[in-house]
Amino acid sequence: MKKMIMTLVMLLTTIAIFAQTEPILGKWQNSSGEGRIEIFKKGDHYFGKLYWLKEPNNDQGQPKKDIKNPDKNLQSRNVLGLEILTNFTKDGSTFGGGKIYDPKTGKTYSCKMTLQGTDKLDIRGYVGVSLFGRTDVWTRVK
Repeated sequence: MKKMIMTLVMLLTTIAIFAQTEPILGKWQNSSGEGRIEIFKKGDHYFGKLYWLKEPNNDQGQPKKDIKNPDKNLQSRNVLGLEILTNFTKDGSTFGGGKIYDPKTGKTYSCKMTLQGTDKLDIRGYVGVSLFGRTDVWTRVK
């Protein structure tokens, strides 16, 4: 019985430590409330997939497609499920080196993400240098 309790304590401790070292992982809602993104890790990089849309269908009742994408071959893919955050690496409290794709415009921007506490995430998209960009604050989905 003592071995089982000790194993359980060690398992819970390991889970708690992992959760603290990966606080960016999870589900986030953008500031407009129109979309929710799940941030996950593949290898040493972080990615984000659009898993929920307030309005997932177009005016004809069909799933929204990536029609603004400059690559004609990608315009038939569904917006719901798109990987919009790609290739971020952790650098202290900031996650940078990645890109963010905006399906509303079809544009891709350089991006960095910075946690503000445990439930706010600053998403800064920019062209060239971070000075020329815009920040959106995402909120953790509970």
